[in-house]
Amino acid sequence: MKILALEKEIAGVTGKQFAPFLKEEAKRVWTLQQAGVIREIYFTKDSREAVLILECKDEAEAENYLKTLPLVREHLITFEIKPLTAYDGFERLFER
Repeated sequence: MKILALEKEIAGVTGKQFAPFLKEEAKRVWTLQQAGVIREIYFTKDSREAVLILECKDEAEAENYLKTLPLVREHLITFEIKPLTAYDGFERLFER
C-alpha cells in the first residue's frame, strides 16, 4: 500500500534543536529508502517540510517506521499519514 506522509512541524521548535539530529536523520532515511520502505522523498519548496511516499502494508506499519526517524523520536516533527489508492477516473472514459 502506498502511504503519503506529510511532515508537520511542532510549534515552538527552533532550527537549532534540529541540528544535532540531522546527520542521524539522513542515515535513517537512507536505510529506509534502501529497504524499499521510503519510495520517494521531497521537501516542499516554500516551507521545506518533508513529503514521503512509503510502501507499507498499512497505516500502522507506516507510523511505526516514521517513529524510527530521529526527528520524530525527539518530538521535533510529526507526520500526517494518508493512505493512497489508485486513480479510478479513467473508468469514466469507457462508460456506455
